[in-house]
Amino acid sequence: MIGYVTVGTNDLPRAAAFYDAIAVHFGVGRMMDNDQFIAWGDMASPSAGLAATKPFDDQPASVGNGTMVALMVDSPEKVDAVYATALAKGGSDEGAPGPRGDDGFYAGYFRDPDGNKLNVFCMVAPTG
Repeated sequence: MIGYVTVGTNDLPRAAAFYDAIAVHFGVGRMMDNDQFIAWGDMASPSAGLAATKPFDDQPASVGNGTMVALMVDSPEKVDAVYATALAKGGSDEGAPGPRGDDGFYAGYFRDPDGNKLNVFCMVAPTG
């Protein structure tokens, strides 16, 4: 149902470098790119894309309290890799990768350089 998710940025070139590096782990690149926003994903895929944009109203971008984008991968190793890339590209830690609960949810949490909160997760065999 979701086509894409948008996060705000006050520095599009910095956001581009951050999300270009993250997108590699998902096997996608830029699908739309102009001076106002960049979107990553695959137009031919049913998977949702991600876009970074300067706000339309020309006001500073700000982070939504309680707002988070969750990016799904297929293994804990990919969770670890995306999380490490995020931190290496200027992101900040919001919770190191690991299991959350006993239901097979494995996730790492981080913020992009603009402060937007994201997580990368996968589902594994439950431990409980």
